[in-house]
Amino acid sequence: MELITFKILYLTLTYLIASIPFGYIIGKFFGKDVTKEGSGNIGATNVARTLGKKAGALVLILDMLKGFIPVFYAKKLFFFDPKFIAIVALVAVIGHCFSVFMKFKGGKGVATGIGVLLALSPKVASLVIMMWLGTFLVSGYVSLASILAASLSWVFYFFLEGEFYTTLAILIASLIIVIKHSSNIERLLKGTESRFIHK
Repeated sequence: MELITFKILYLTLTYLIASIPFGYIIGKFFGKDVTKEGSGNIGATNVARTLGKKAGALVLILDMLKGFIPVFYAKKLFFFDPKFIAIVALVAVIGHCFSVFMKFKGGKGVATGIGVLLALSPKVASLVIMMWLGTFLVSGYVSLASILAASLSWVFYFFLEGEFYTTLAILIASLIIVIKHSSNIERLLKGTESRFIHK
């Protein structure tokens, strides 16, 4: 098999894996359609609010894994090609946010993005997670923590790792994540956003 063909197949598989809507599937297992509950999002936060924290934690882990696994193995197989690894990282986030199984709708990309970062650079991922956790504990808003963490993730990666193509991929992924949070941003500005923990 030619390398270019293998790369195309790998990207296709990455997209399909990242497109698996675990939140929706687990909701259906519990007899609920999470797209019609709460915020209507298939991510871990809405699942936790709708089905409980254990279900939310399960979705969080599964969504992280579908970002982590493709990038982790891409680094093993294509260690000589950082540009391709960067594309795999971006495709993983795109797959989650625009799932072929959900008519090109999907989650907001945060958990999958964290999984991608863990595979790319554990030290950058750790910094982003600490920032997310700190913002969340201080504010009580999952959305605010996610927006800030996504917005600065590419900056952290650039200064700690310095790889251009991956930094660019993380920047594009962070823009997608922020855009997917546009309704949350509007509610935050209006003061009507729901806190996950109450202050």
